[in-house]
Amino acid sequence: MAKPTSRRAAKATKAGKEPVMKETDVLLFTGELADLLEAGMTLGQALRALAGQGEEGSAQRYICQDLCDRIVRGENFSDACAHHPRTFPPLYSNMIRAGEASGAMVEVLRRLVDHYERYDNMRSKIKSALSYPVIVLVFGVLAVIGALVWIIPQFQKVFESMGAALPLPTRILIGMSDALINYGWIMAACLVVFALWFNKWRKTDAGRLKIDGWKLRAPLIKGIVACGAYSSLAYTLKTLLVNGVNVLQALKISEETCNNAVIGQALATARRRVTDGTSISGPLASSGVFPRMMTDMLAVGEQAGDMAGSLEHIGRRYQKDMDRHITAFTNALEPILIVLIAGAVGFVAVAILTAVFKVSSSLG
Repeated sequence: MAKPTSRRAAKATKAGKEPVMKETDVLLFTGELADLLEAGMTLGQALRALAGQGEEGSAQRYICQDLCDRIVRGENFSDACAHHPRTFPPLYSNMIRAGEASGAMVEVLRRLVDHYERYDNMRSKIKSALSYPVIVLVFGVLAVIGALVWIIPQFQKVFESMGAALPLPTRILIGMSDALINYGWIMAACLVVFALWFNKWRKTDAGRLKIDGWKLRAPLIKGIVACGAYSSLAYTLKTLLVNGVNVLQALKISEETCNNAVIGQALATARRRVTDGTSISGPLASSGVFPRMMTDMLAVGEQAGDMAGSLEHIGRRYQKDMDRHITAFTNALEPILIVLIAGAVGFVAVAILTAVFKVSSSLG
């Protein structure tokens, strides 16, 4: 493990905070643990070996050693994992519990590896789709701000020395430049205050519902967000059900691990209705959050007694849809950003050139 991670883990331990393993580290830990168990090691020996691989003070070493100590004291592996909820989410500990009950620990660990790899691949695709547009937008905004702060004031001095009346676009541009130079620090302070308030508000229940609902309706990104959420939900439910977790517990875990509050709320409602004997597909369809195709496929799986197979098909279908939406998003966003940045730069150029032509004609 890298030294910066080790330093962070050591500082966190000294500060009374529990070190947390990254998702990529959890993925590697799970795969290596499955390999060691398959090779014939006991769980305690495997965890001790994994703890020895981590550097002194690293999160991996701290957590693996703690898991090993708890198992030596007689705790189940699932209960030991549940003591580290920030590293091992409810999905992880509940699947481990199902593996302990069925005696198929290695198989459960392999399925967890598949789940984490699938989730990491999905997240990487979304990040790569957003990285280029964000970089272009940031550089475009910085270029316009630089022009307003450094270039426009130089032209303003030249125009004022000539005493000619300036056209409207030039006056607007000079006004924007003066406002940014004189009140830029106030604008920055207001922006920081708004960002802090927004960051705090989005963590509230009402804020999460509002923002996540907007994500499911916003142009360009709604297809990516929705299809990613549906695919992740289907794969999570399928993984839990295949490993012996009952439907109610699987819905509860999916609700807790879901990254969208609107979908999580629909799952909570479905879980309450399933308690009364209703099928899963019915409550999910009545919520209005899930597409008809998804709930129909789920209903077919319920009738055929093959929920896991239907969920596998749903996950695959919406993962392909997400890939298609990501391609459409990048293809549409690039020309939109080019037009916006070209419009901003073009306005600056036109405002300056019209003033130059007017001053030249007045001098002539």
